[in-house]
Amino acid sequence: MDYATFLPMLALLLAIGAATGVIAGLLGVGGGIVLVPAFFYLFGQLGFASDHLMQVCIGTSAATIVVTSVRSVLLHNKKGAVDWGILTSWAPFLVLGSLIGALTAIYMSTTSLKAIFGFLAMLAGLYMAFGRATWRLGTQMPAQPMRGIEATLVAFFSTLMGVGGGTFGVPLMALYGLPIHRAVATASGFGVLISVPSLLVFLFLVNVPDAPRFTVGAVNLPAFAVIIPMTLLTTPYGVRLAHAMNPKPLKRAFAIFITVVGANMLRKALGW
Repeated sequence: MDYATFLPMLALLLAIGAATGVIAGLLGVGGGIVLVPAFFYLFGQLGFASDHLMQVCIGTSAATIVVTSVRSVLLHNKKGAVDWGILTSWAPFLVLGSLIGALTAIYMSTTSLKAIFGFLAMLAGLYMAFGRATWRLGTQMPAQPMRGIEATLVAFFSTLMGVGGGTFGVPLMALYGLPIHRAVATASGFGVLISVPSLLVFLFLVNVPDAPRFTVGAVNLPAFAVIIPMTLLTTPYGVRLAHAMNPKPLKRAFAIFITVVGANMLRKALGW
């Protein structure tokens, strides 16, 4: 990789990592929903094109989620916010859904994965913008077999998008009446259980032709190496902003952003 390619890539990765950390701290969302489209734009602008480029974006996002979600769940656990009963009872199904999702993703084209990401991102954005705290699916977390079905689906779709468990897990737990701070803390544990199995698949069972340089399996090592420290560095600033500002309009603005990003990804997948 020459300097003409390396320097723009480094600059963009630093900006992506910084923005992802601030957004994660400010709004309490995982970085994957920002990282996947950002990686796709980055690699595309640098001239990398492949029918399986989305696998690199999703795999690299999964690698970052392993680190950030472990840190997050440890911090939440220090405050006693993690519901370990939910986490342990959902764990086998989250791992199962993650493996099914990753094994499915490696055989899908970039176009199909773009369409899935775009559609699900739009749904997540619309729910974030217009969902109500009073909406309920039940008064307590589901028992079997519904618990296993829902946990498997959360992990499956999260893996196909390259996101942690928070995007789907937090609203799902909130719909069963779990307090939002406890749902966010517990979902950080979902991220570990979802990202580790999928990362192993993307590292060892995927071979992406014409992938960006220094990509192992479907994980781009330079992107991972730059994103992690930048995210860890800037997340505290996002947390400070969250405490200093009214988060409601910011969440609404981010919901609009995610909806637009999802719509644009879906548009590209459909060839419009």
